[in-house]
This record gives sequence, structure tokens and C-alpha cells, in this order.
Amino acid sequence: MEPEERNRLLRAAALRPMNLLPLVLGLGVFATSRLWWILPLTLATYAALVCLSYRDPLFRRRVLSQGSGAPDRLPPPPPREVSPERRARWLPRGETRRRVEEALEVYHRVVLAIEEADETTRELLDDALPKLHTAAERLVEVAERREKAAGAAREIRESASPSAEGLEEARRLEERIGEADAEISNLSQRFLTLRAQVVRASIDSSGSPEKAAGINASLDELNLRLAALERLMRTSEGPPGAKE
Repeated sequence: MEPEERNRLLRAAALRPMNLLPLVLGLGVFATSRLWWILPLTLATYAALVCLSYRDPLFRRRVLSQGSGAPDRLPPPPPREVSPERRARWLPRGETRRRVEEALEVYHRVVLAIEEADETTRELLDDALPKLHTAAERLVEVAERREKAAGAAREIRESASPSAEGLEEARRLEERIGEADAEISNLSQRFLTLRAQVVRASIDSSGSPEKAAGINASLDELNLRLAALERLMRTSEGPPGAKE
């Protein structure tokens, strides 16, 4: 990325309305209450939101496309031939598939909660739906790669005389499988928490902007975690070496 693009992206993240709102509110409370701890907390929150916006791939594409003279709104992504739900049904029957299907069911409840929210909340959560869809896709991708890694590790363990390198590879795969299992197990609760946040934002219109910022920040963190885990699991692909 060119320095000019980085500067434009950082400026857009710093001036993003949903990032400025907590800053303005925090400074207002500090000015009226004179509580010293509010100021560093407000600045830290603002800096975190700016950082998350800067790292958000959707926000980056939108800002950079605007700077290049492209349309303000991104074109809709091409339709995927296979939905996350259908891909989940192709997973081997077992605990991983069950947890993925449970998480996707809760994910749909979050989408429905956003779609049924009032107009103001829907506008504030304009970026949340694509982030939710991305999280669902990445969840299934992690589960698919987890199953491949499990098969590779099992193949090494069940071979007649696995080499030391093969056993070390199996141990490494099993560590990554454990990380994937932990993340997949937590997804349902994370989605339930997001749904509760959406409902509260819709009910309490006065605090909707702050709650919407929190929802988007949670989704940014979730997608970063899933993307990192997906990259980690991707390095485990390929038939491991085992000495028969």
C-alpha cells in the first residue's frame, strides 16, 4: 500500500462517525464531570476503534475505491454457489459438525435481529451484516480444514511404523485441531452475545450509536480471530510424511 493510501485510510478511520461518537460523548462527560479517568478511557476507546476500522478489509476497500473514483458503494459480491449451511452438512458427522450447525443457527438469529431492528439501528449496523456473513464463511472454512487436519493426524497415528518426523507432525496438527475446536465451541455463545447486543441497541435508541460501535468492534475482532485461525489451519494441509 502506498503512503498516500495509508494516510487516506488512517484519516478516514479517524473521522469515521461511529468512531467519533464515543470520543465526543466521552469528552462531553469529562467536561461536565471533571472525572480524570474518563479522558484516558475515552481516548483509548477511540484509538481502538480507529485501529479496528483501519484493519477492516471492507472499510479499506470502500475508502480506497472512493479515492480512486470508483462508486461510493461496493458492488455486491458474486453469489456463492454453496452456502455455509450446505457446506456444513458436507462435514463428517460428529461433534465438529454439530457445533458448526449450532453456531450457524444462532448466526441466522443475529441476522434476523438486525433485519427486524428499527431503521436507525439498521443504518448504524450497515457494516455488520457483511461482517456476519464473512464470519459464517470463515467458521465453515476453519471446520473443513480442521477435519482435513484430523484425518492427516489419524493417518500418521494409525500407520504401521510412523517416523519421528511424522509423529511430530501429528502432534503439531493435534495442537491446531485443539485451537480450532476451542474457537468453534465458543462461536455459538459469541453469536448469542451479538444478538443480545443488537436487541438492546434496537430497544434503547438513545444508546444505539455506542452499542452499534461495540457490535462492529466485536465482529471485527471475531473475523480477525477466525482469519488467523484459518491461515494457521491452512498450513496444516497436505499429506504428512509417514514411514510405513
